[in-house]
Amino acid sequence: MNPLTVSNVTLSFGGLKALSEVTLSVEPGLITSIIGPNGAGKTSLLNCISGFYHPGRGDIHYGDRRLTHASPHQVSNLGIARAFQNLELFSGMTVLDNLLMARHQSLKYNVFQAFLFVGKTSRVEAENRRYVEEIIDFMELEPYRKSAVGNLSYGVQKRVEVARALTLGPELLLLDEPMAGMNIEEKEDMVRFIMDIQNERHVTVVLVEHDLGVVMDISNRIFVLDFGKLIGSGTPDEVARNPQVIEAYIGEE
Repeated sequence: MNPLTVSNVTLSFGGLKALSEVTLSVEPGLITSIIGPNGAGKTSLLNCISGFYHPGRGDIHYGDRRLTHASPHQVSNLGIARAFQNLELFSGMTVLDNLLMARHQSLKYNVFQAFLFVGKTSRVEAENRRYVEEIIDFMELEPYRKSAVGNLSYGVQKRVEVARALTLGPELLLLDEPMAGMNIEEKEDMVRFIMDIQNERHVTVVLVEHDLGVVMDISNRIFVLDFGKLIGSGTPDEVARNPQVIEAYIGEE
C-alpha cells in the first residue's frame, strides 16, 4: 500500500482557480475525508488524482509513481479506483453485467483465444466471474444481481457504483459523495460498507462527503478546502475546533 501525495496543485479554468497550491498527504490504510462548502474544489481534486483533470502546476504521486499527467486508465492500472457522485452505470444492464464490464482490463487474452473460448480464456473468465460474485456478496447485492440497474432504488444504485469500483481490486478507493441523496437507513448501510472496505479489504479510502456527522464519525484524518485552498487539516476533533473551518461553514457571529 502506497501513500498518496498532492504537492502544490493548482488547477484553473480560464480565469477561475478551482484549486490553489493544495498540498496534502493520504496515509495508507486510513479513511481520509476531504470536506468543504459547495464549490470548494473537492471534486476537482479527485478529478486531478484520478486523471480526468491535469493540474496546471504541482505534482501528484502515488508511492513513487507520478500521476500528474497520467490518464484515467493509467491511474486505474496503478490500483486506484473511483466511484462517482453522479451515477455512471449502464442502466439497461443488470448489476452482474455492470460489474463484469468493470473487470475488462483484467481479461488478459487475445481475440483468437476469445473466439475459441478454451484454455486460458475460460480460466480468466471464470476467475473474473468469481471475483465479481465475491464483491456482490460483500456489498450485499445478491437480491439484485439479475436486476436492471435502472429499475433499482437510488440507494442501491449508489451501492452498485461503489461495488463497480471495488471490482477493480483497488488499493486506494476514491468516493465522491457516496451518500448524497440517501435516506438515514441507506446512509447507515453505506457507512458500514465503507468501514468494512477499510477494515476487511484493507483498502485506503479517500472520501468526499457533505454529511459532517458521518465524516466526523468514520474519518481518521480530514482535509478542509474552501474556494480551492486548503484551510485546515487534522483529526476530526482538531478540525472541529479550527476557527477557519468554523468560519467557512457557518460564518462569524
